[in-house]
Amino acid sequence: MTSAIKGPVVIVGGGHNGLVCASYLAMAGRQVQILEARDTIGGGASTTSFAPGYSVSGLAHILHSLNPKVCKDLKLSSAGVSRGAAIDTIALDKGGQHLTLRANAVSGDGLSQSDIDAYTDFKEEFRRYARALEPLLMNKPPRLKDMDRKDKFTLAKLGWSLRFGLGASSMREFLRVGGINIYDVLNEVFDSPLLKGVIAVDAVMGNHMGPRTPTTVLTYLNRLWGESHCPQSIPPGGMGQVTKALAEVAGKAGVSIRTGTKVAQILVEEGRATGVQLESGERIDAGLVISNADAKTTFLDLVGAPQLDAMFAKRIHTTRTEGNVAKLHLAMSALPGIDGLSTEQLGQRLLIAPDMRYVEHAFNHAKYGEYSQQPVLEITIPSIADPSLAPAGHHVMSISASFAPYSLRAGWDKHHTVFADLIIALIEEYAPGFSAGIVARELLTPVDIETQYNITGGHWHHGEMTIDQSFMMRPVHGTAQYDTPISGLFLCGAAAHPGGGVTGVPGHNAAKRILAMGGGL
Repeated sequence: MTSAIKGPVVIVGGGHNGLVCASYLAMAGRQVQILEARDTIGGGASTTSFAPGYSVSGLAHILHSLNPKVCKDLKLSSAGVSRGAAIDTIALDKGGQHLTLRANAVSGDGLSQSDIDAYTDFKEEFRRYARALEPLLMNKPPRLKDMDRKDKFTLAKLGWSLRFGLGASSMREFLRVGGINIYDVLNEVFDSPLLKGVIAVDAVMGNHMGPRTPTTVLTYLNRLWGESHCPQSIPPGGMGQVTKALAEVAGKAGVSIRTGTKVAQILVEEGRATGVQLESGERIDAGLVISNADAKTTFLDLVGAPQLDAMFAKRIHTTRTEGNVAKLHLAMSALPGIDGLSTEQLGQRLLIAPDMRYVEHAFNHAKYGEYSQQPVLEITIPSIADPSLAPAGHHVMSISASFAPYSLRAGWDKHHTVFADLIIALIEEYAPGFSAGIVARELLTPVDIETQYNITGGHWHHGEMTIDQSFMMRPVHGTAQYDTPISGLFLCGAAAHPGGGVTGVPGHNAAKRILAMGGGL
């Protein structure tokens, strides 16, 4: 263990993981200051107004993975966090034979009894696989070389969880499917193309992956792990309500939060982080600097390559961090009419992904620097449950559209409007007359997300969640345990293990690591 780190702590970025990390450190007696470049706290998990009177969650619009340990430790319920009612996932069908997927059950016209039974067994089994990974996900990832006692203990707990938590038969099946693609697994289990399509979306959403991409079972398990703790919901007031409560908890613990304060440089002297310099020129000295920003921003922009080993800088530079999801916000004078869906059902999570081939073909375009001509859409209408988000009688719709690559070969300047029109036209196929009710709209491509949310490449997860960028390789070898080659500099955001999603776990794990290394008083 290192000697105790003295002096104040500066956290770069006020996203939810930064807030979580700050709260744990402040409760341990540290003096913590958060510096957020944007005018509002929360980063991608914030509520934004995109037209007069219309508000919506900026990036993340569905809460499905906020960790219960974080909630308990920080007493978020007393801070007023409301997750909202649990919502279903509805897979849309042009003929009106929609499927409704719940945590452990599926229903819909035309669905066979064998698929209904198989879905329950499938979710139960795969949720068990996901829970078995908890010892790894809730701790710093162990080194594979020169392991300390904590690393060995984590591996021992993981082995116990896999062998005795799952049992011999389930463990063998987990080892068989864990590294393969979701396409093959779903074809083994189900017959319904629509059912397979909607499950496949949960394995690839937010990443440069199609259902046939290797290790998409792993990304699916990561989502299920979050869902096993927190049923998916649409928080009233948007995701900003959640991060506002996190900020309140941090403030009560003594954390100072400054918004509209952009860090220009992380100061390094003789290999050690000594503070930050703001764009305004102000210098803030610190005993510890923690970055909630993505790894490329942290190391290549704020620290600077000259302060880094050349091989380490190259590894950071070559990490895959280009986003593939666009966000479309719509202000509407009326609800869309979708055959077979009630108003209550319109307020659920709606997906357009008719089958796995559709999802794979949508991904194929992204391989060649093109946006999908028939994109996969995840749709929510949060104003149904929370009318305060729009003027009386009006509504807001939030759409995540895949695939929309950051590096569009033809350039987003020429295709910004075209892609938004394409998304609206696709929804119109399921909801005739829908476009006539649109009164305002905002499209955020990955380029816009990069600019507005200060995320390199506009990637929601701060980098791909593939096996080579996960666990002890996230973000890269040499900085996977939250500490970095720069003494006194740590990571606490989605670029760190276990990655993206509104879980709070990277912030939790980073704080534990810092305190274990002597960062407490």
